[in-house]
Amino acid sequence: MENFWEVNFLDIVIRSVITFMVILVLARIIGKKQLSQLTFFHYITGITIGSIAGEMTTQLKTPFFDGIVALLCWTVLTLLMSFISIKSTKIRVIVDDRPTILIQDGVINQHGLKKARLHVDELAMLLREQGVFSFEEVQYAVFETNGELSIMKKSQYSPATKKDVSANVSQPTYFPTEVISDGKIVQKNLDELNLTEEWLLNKLKKKKIKKVEDVFFAQVLEDGSLYVSLFNNKNNKEGLSKN
Repeated sequence: MENFWEVNFLDIVIRSVITFMVILVLARIIGKKQLSQLTFFHYITGITIGSIAGEMTTQLKTPFFDGIVALLCWTVLTLLMSFISIKSTKIRVIVDDRPTILIQDGVINQHGLKKARLHVDELAMLLREQGVFSFEEVQYAVFETNGELSIMKKSQYSPATKKDVSANVSQPTYFPTEVISDGKIVQKNLDELNLTEEWLLNKLKKKKIKKVEDVFFAQVLEDGSLYVSLFNNKNNKEGLSKN
């Protein structure tokens, strides 16, 4: 009896390790859409693949090879359906459905609510999650295929942009990038920004910082200025200066 439990335990461990590695590889193959654009179809696909993996791990009566084949089949079918959806609008509508307009021209679309199987209280909750507490503020509200609500406010309730107030709308020179971490220069990031170590050292000297080792974190900002944070939680007072 003891030997029986030892064999089962070892079998479960081996199955778990192999299944974990297979799922990891398949997740990379399927891509990020499962997380960033989780439609109902992808949600069901993820659950099914997880269920198959769990069955393979714990149900020793299930042939392990059959489980691997099932995982591969579901992965191939998911990729195939995603590829077909990209190529065909009709198939994409069948798989993911269409976005549903819930508010149009400031008026609640009752047909859209019925189609989305939502009531007004749920719509109000979705609006509050977007920071909108009054239906009066909304010009359009669209229920996306991944369950998220996209809204367009009426013009009088929309926040002012830089263009509205005639502010500077020039494009940033750099993307905010880390160039020093834990007292060490991140050379790769400097190269990507087409900046040199000499440029960085000169920036530090202007801030009266003599050694790179004194810097806990430094970041090049959009306009080419340098943010600096020193060790011991003592931030350089000129860390955000534009020089």
